[in-house]
Amino acid sequence: MSVAFRREGDDEHLEPKFEIPIPPGPNLVTARGQALIADRVTALQARVAQGGDETSVNAAKRDLRYWQTRQITAELAPASDGAAVAFGSTVTFRLDGKTRTVTIVGHDEADPAKGLLSFTAPLSRALLGAEAGEVLAFGTREDAIEILTITME
Repeated sequence: MSVAFRREGDDEHLEPKFEIPIPPGPNLVTARGQALIADRVTALQARVAQGGDETSVNAAKRDLRYWQTRQITAELAPASDGAAVAFGSTVTFRLDGKTRTVTIVGHDEADPAKGLLSFTAPLSRALLGAEAGEVLAFGTREDAIEILTITME
């Protein structure tokens, strides 16, 4: 019989299940980010222990593997003196005439809508190392960003 007509089972036709990708580079976290990861691990462990249908349990197990890996590899970023923009800094700046405030955080804590930017985001990379009063290049403009204040978390 031809291999084309052979069927091993229904599982071979299901969509493959992939792990959640781990962002490249160091897993820097703030103290708040470290606590958020720990909370996520605890919640997922409870969800797995609770059981339920196989699909949701498998999804919870996959999420748990991701968050446990992030917890194990988390590196608490060193504290900064606040003189220059660093990981964990809250920065108020003027960009294109608009004043904005962002906090530079780790990948898993990032939420741009809430002003939490990953340290690898282009805007964060432009801000890192700058001091209050400094004017920075961003995009195509040499004087796009003016740093107003820097505070530490």
